[in-house]
Amino acid sequence: MDRPPTAVSPLDDQTLALLQGVSTATLATQLFKRGFRTRFMTGVLPLHADMKLVGVARTLRYVPMREDLDHMGVFRDPEMPQRKAVELVGPGEVLVIDARGEPGAGTIGNILATRIMQRGAAGIVSDGPFRDLEAIRAMRFPAYCAGPHANTNLTAHHPVDIDVPIGCGGVLVVPGDVLVGDGDGVIVLPRHLASELARESAEQERAEEFILEKIRGGAGIVGVYPMNEATEAEYRRWRDERGS
Repeated sequence: MDRPPTAVSPLDDQTLALLQGVSTATLATQLFKRGFRTRFMTGVLPLHADMKLVGVARTLRYVPMREDLDHMGVFRDPEMPQRKAVELVGPGEVLVIDARGEPGAGTIGNILATRIMQRGAAGIVSDGPFRDLEAIRAMRFPAYCAGPHANTNLTAHHPVDIDVPIGCGGVLVVPGDVLVGDGDGVIVLPRHLASELARESAEQERAEEFILEKIRGGAGIVGVYPMNEATEAEYRRWRDERGS
C-alpha cells in the first residue's frame, strides 16, 4: 500500500538510560499492575542473550505470498515495502516484522540486516525466521526472531505495508511503541507509558536488590517478598544510605 511513512520521535535520554538497565520481567510486572497482560512476545528469541535492545518501533507487515506477485523481479522495485522499510529505519529505531508466525521462510537476511545496522537502528525483531542467521549473529547486533530458515521471504510472504499497527509474537505493535529486549525476549511498551514504566521499573529493581540481600542473608519470604511495613521502613533506610 502506498502511504507516507509515520514519523516516530526518539526516546528521551533519561527514559532510554533507565530502560537499558531494567529487565523485561520487571517491565512485565509493572505492565501487569496497570492491567496489561499481553505485551511480551511469544516465540521471539534473542540471537544474543547478553545484548540489550531498547528502541522505538518501525513496522513492516507481511501477508501470505501469491505466485504472480512474488518473484525475484520485485526486489528491483525501490518502492517494495521490505526494501523501503530498510531504507526508512533510523537511529534508535527497531524494525519490527509481522510474519504471522510463519515458520516456512526467512523474513530478512544478512545483507538487509547489515544495512539496518549501518543506518544506526537499535535492532530487528521478527516473529518469523531469519535467513543467514549465523551471519546476522556474527554482526553482534540486537536481533530477535523465531529461528533459522534458508528460504527467501517470497516463498511464504508478500510484503505489503510499512508503519501500520501489526502483530508480532502475538502482541500488537503500534509505530512509535517502545521495544525492550533481553535474554528472555521482547516486550512492547505503549509509548505514552514508557517514561513512567522506566522510572517505576528502576525503583522495583532497586527494591528487589535489597530483598535479595535479605534472602541471601537467611531471611524468609514472609514479610520480605512482598515487603510488610517494617521491611519497607528498613528498605527506605537502606536506600537512603546509598544515596538513591
